[in-house]
Amino acid sequence: MNSDTELAPAVESILEAARERSGSDGDVVDVDARSLSDALTRAEADGRVPVIAEVKPTSPTADGAREDDPVELAEAMVEGGAAAISVLTEPSHFGGSPEALTRVREAVDVPVLRKDFVLEEAQMDLVAADLLLLIVRFVDDLEALVAAARERGFQPLVEVHDRAELETALYAGADLIGVNNRDLGRLEVDLETFESVAPQAPTDVTLIAESGVSSPEDVRRMRKAGADGLLIGSAIMDHGADDSDVAENTRRLVDADDGSEEA
Repeated sequence: MNSDTELAPAVESILEAARERSGSDGDVVDVDARSLSDALTRAEADGRVPVIAEVKPTSPTADGAREDDPVELAEAMVEGGAAAISVLTEPSHFGGSPEALTRVREAVDVPVLRKDFVLEEAQMDLVAADLLLLIVRFVDDLEALVAAARERGFQPLVEVHDRAELETALYAGADLIGVNNRDLGRLEVDLETFESVAPQAPTDVTLIAESGVSSPEDVRRMRKAGADGLLIGSAIMDHGADDSDVAENTRRLVDADDGSEEA
């Protein structure tokens, strides 16, 4: 782990569970990945905000849970204009599973991100996905994991929380970087996190704003700050309302750049 800053108890619990989960005992995954870059470009060309919509049954910061079929949720997100889909595969705290990701990836034609807490190489081989999340704060040898992910065909999305972690990610060769607006100590969200980190990134890096985007105004703010795409979960899933229209929630955010809807 790369920082001495104290983590929130919920995050410590997530990490402990991740350490206890074994990696695959079988073959190394070999992925023929769908390009996220192409998907983001297509969304831009269609006049849509490039949104990675997240199938997240619940989380330690959610108000409730969604029991909907993950495939139905993902299909609704794509219907609403999502450029890509993120699927939680962490079971203990987020209600996800590798099986859900496999079913979603078979059902949609956009890139699918595996959202989990991957700490070692063997944990990459549980399921095929187009993108794989690696969190700078939680791994010891990021450069080796980035290389291992690419060897399997994954596009590694490397998550950072501050400028120091951005430098670590760049040194490891990351060219797809997510800036998480949620602080891992207090679990508070501050969109200024992205605004402070983004200007330090080279222009050839694809930047994804993560967490805290809940309105068209937030979307426009992150886009103005340099976000090439946005990873949005809770605002689309709307965990407090089982009957919330996921397609409409997605559409509301992907249409934000045209100024047709105010927060």
